[in-house]
Amino acid sequence: MSIKRQLRLGFILHGVGPGWDDWRHPDAQVDASTSLSFYKRQAQVAERGKFDYLFVADSVSINARSSPHYLNRFEPLTILSALAAVTDHIGLVGTATVSYIEPYNLARQFASLDHISGGRAGWNVVTSWLEGSAANYGRDEHFAHDVRYRLAEEYLDVVKGLWDSWEDDALVRDKATGQFLDPDKLHELNHKGEFLKVKGPLNISRSAQGQPVIFQAGSSEDGRNFAAKHAEAIFTHADSLAEGQAFYADLKARAKGFGRDPEKLFIVPGARPVIGSTEAEAEAKYRELASLGNLENALRSLGRGFNDHNFSVYDPDGPFPREVAAEGHKSNQSQSARVLALADEGLTLREIALRHATPRGNFVGTPEQIADRFETWLNERGSDGFNLFESLPGQLDVFVDQVVPILQQRGIYKTEYPGATFRETLGLDVPVNRNTAARLQRSAA
Repeated sequence: MSIKRQLRLGFILHGVGPGWDDWRHPDAQVDASTSLSFYKRQAQVAERGKFDYLFVADSVSINARSSPHYLNRFEPLTILSALAAVTDHIGLVGTATVSYIEPYNLARQFASLDHISGGRAGWNVVTSWLEGSAANYGRDEHFAHDVRYRLAEEYLDVVKGLWDSWEDDALVRDKATGQFLDPDKLHELNHKGEFLKVKGPLNISRSAQGQPVIFQAGSSEDGRNFAAKHAEAIFTHADSLAEGQAFYADLKARAKGFGRDPEKLFIVPGARPVIGSTEAEAEAKYRELASLGNLENALRSLGRGFNDHNFSVYDPDGPFPREVAAEGHKSNQSQSARVLALADEGLTLREIALRHATPRGNFVGTPEQIADRFETWLNERGSDGFNLFESLPGQLDVFVDQVVPILQQRGIYKTEYPGATFRETLGLDVPVNRNTAARLQRSAA
């Protein structure tokens, strides 16, 4: 009897919501993006629902047109460290950019989170695409797209090398002999590359899971190759099962081409379920969500994907301004590609902006219908799971209490966490320490 594939679920901690107007809902907590108590409750509800991980997205550039959540919010590793103390099993995934953080600092921060949480850390590797980021870090211009991915390749190798500074048995801690450390098992990195120069070693050892789990969210050609080569989970966006299947097949094939086991790479599209006890109630709740927005903020939301381009200067009932597409190298390429596809359908700027601001997606319905669609996406290889936003206040509780039990009854979702670390939860191997492997290879020669 074959074992059914297991659905992977993450929950996005997004404070006042992903949209520009979500905070206006009567039941929304307006200071949620800087409220530890709010996040603590969400984290504990998600853990009760046996979610694989919590995820904190990030950006290092804002302006007055940014969404309310991004305007005023916690730094990812700070809030995740706080949540590590009030959870026991759920993974803790944070975004950090290779473009504006020194690799030594990033390596020790994530290693610290990994120890604090007992081996539950994950790093979402990003290169940053908003040009305004450069000025916040004393630079005149942002790295070009292809340069950012060359940097990311080198950076990730450096961070992993720093995480391997300590072999797993380097700390002797023998009180009788007075030996604290085996110095032969602590290693300098001595990296000198195109972008980085890092000596090492890192001043914190490996955790129970060896290294944090690597996430990535690239949809461009460079991004897909980077993710297929390095990531253990990939964030993506898919408006339909067919779109999800195409991305899924492509990334799994690329991973196999890099000599990896495609089953050790999880594809998790974003989803924002709207759940009602009946279809009519679910549709009413979606309309309630959509009614919070307005055209002005919808245009701001649209502009974010195009490097904060100001779309309010155009006729909203005219066609999408094609000249904006010429600067695609300055955009979030996955978001801009989706918008341009809508433009190709002949939609007006107003129609595109409103659809982009409150996407309906494939997941509006009853608990049974949501479970059906999740199961279909899993079985039809459209995804390995989903990265969930809370659509309206209280919907996380509804999902955990009403959808999760159905998934569990069908045997496609865990009823208990299988181990203590994030890698155990995902069924991923502990990475071999590169220095241990090299030493053993020398001994065998």
